[in-house]
Amino acid sequence: MLLALVLIPAVLSAVAYFVRRREWRSVCLLLGAGLHSGLTASFWFAPAPRGPGGWLGVDPLGLLVLSTVSLLFLVVAVYAVGHLGVERPRGGRVFVSCLLGFLAAATVVTLSQHLALLWIGMETTTLALAPLVFHRHDRRSLEAVWKYLVLSSVGIALALLGTFVLAAAQTQGRPLVLEDLLGSAGSLHPGLLRAAFVFLLVGYGTKMGLAPLHSWKPDTYGEAPGLVAALMAGGLTSCAFLGLARVTAVMTAAGQGDFIRPPLLALGLASMLVGAGLMLGQVDLKRLLAYSSVEHMGILAIALGIGGVGSYGAALHVINNGVAKVLLFLTVANLVLWFGSAETTRLRSVLRRAPISGSVLVLGLFAVTGSPPFGLFVSEFAILGAAVQQDLVWVALAMLLLLAVVFVGMAGAILAVVHRETGAPGERVRESPWLVGGTVFLTALALLLGLYLPMPLRALLADAARVLGGSVP
Repeated sequence: MLLALVLIPAVLSAVAYFVRRREWRSVCLLLGAGLHSGLTASFWFAPAPRGPGGWLGVDPLGLLVLSTVSLLFLVVAVYAVGHLGVERPRGGRVFVSCLLGFLAAATVVTLSQHLALLWIGMETTTLALAPLVFHRHDRRSLEAVWKYLVLSSVGIALALLGTFVLAAAQTQGRPLVLEDLLGSAGSLHPGLLRAAFVFLLVGYGTKMGLAPLHSWKPDTYGEAPGLVAALMAGGLTSCAFLGLARVTAVMTAAGQGDFIRPPLLALGLASMLVGAGLMLGQVDLKRLLAYSSVEHMGILAIALGIGGVGSYGAALHVINNGVAKVLLFLTVANLVLWFGSAETTRLRSVLRRAPISGSVLVLGLFAVTGSPPFGLFVSEFAILGAAVQQDLVWVALAMLLLLAVVFVGMAGAILAVVHRETGAPGERVRESPWLVGGTVFLTALALLLGLYLPMPLRALLADAARVLGGSVP
């Protein structure tokens, strides 16, 4: 069952590459996404078997990220069918094949109970998405993919070094198997363990886009197709967070909570500061969302640093951030498709000319900035409450101030695009169900997550928080 989750998208990725007709490639994409989501959903009702040697498995935190990635990929796959029917990227076979390859690699990350296998999965996600960033084959996309590959490679190399150091710190159990690391955390060599955490924080922090390691994000998200940027912001960063969360759980179990808190809080607040500051006056919506991603990765780092109830907030924030980012990136992708640009100075009357996408864009603004009653408000409120409980009132106050700046920066750009009326009125566009259906669904989901959490999801979030060494509010 576990291997099937990886093999289904991997095999369909190969099939899609050799299929010539676009329609059959779309079938491969939808089939892979649908089967993957169905198998993932089955783990919510029946425990999954362990893989050989304990290298693969489904624990609550991994299932949470796996479910998020699988659901978001399904939405992106449906959108991609409509997108590829309108726009024909160069190398259409490679486009679909790389999308499915990313799903297979991300699945390896979420199922990995061995930290070296997790590293391999993270590196594969980088290689799978790189050709998609270069889809336009021009100077700007080449520069973006080069920066993405170089900085990601540096980060992943440091994560590999941290993985080696962590293996050296282990004296009992199977090397780098998460269950044995947690079970024998007290016997890990403290000095080597701390060194491993520093390398892994920088490595996986680069993949998350934590400041000052974030510089690849604006260019990459700005040049990549909107659906690819959506996968990166909603799926890739969630997988990178999982890598950092695994190491944080080991450090917490080893009694190193006081050591990991300062760097996590420092990088988290720095990311929020950089993201908030660079949103002000931003005229490109895709780059605006890239800086929003930097900000939200900072919130996740802060939640890990706070611990306690903050771990529960971090688990919930992964879902909410992924949903909000994908709905906004797909909406902006529609604007680029219909109006030819993501720059606020060239977009006007969006609400009148594309009422569904315009409405989703406005609702997405409130969802991604953590406004009630959307889901991000609940997760951010939990993290702020955890900070106060841990006597980190100054962290809560700093977060509130930066969240206010974020709202001003995003609202200024998005509301101008929605309501600006300049020049002659343009024609109303035809909003295909393939292109807007997923964004409407995710908007409703973001609202539902703010109003009501189903009991199975609450239980999974509580279990994920305990995996991180935290507690439940």
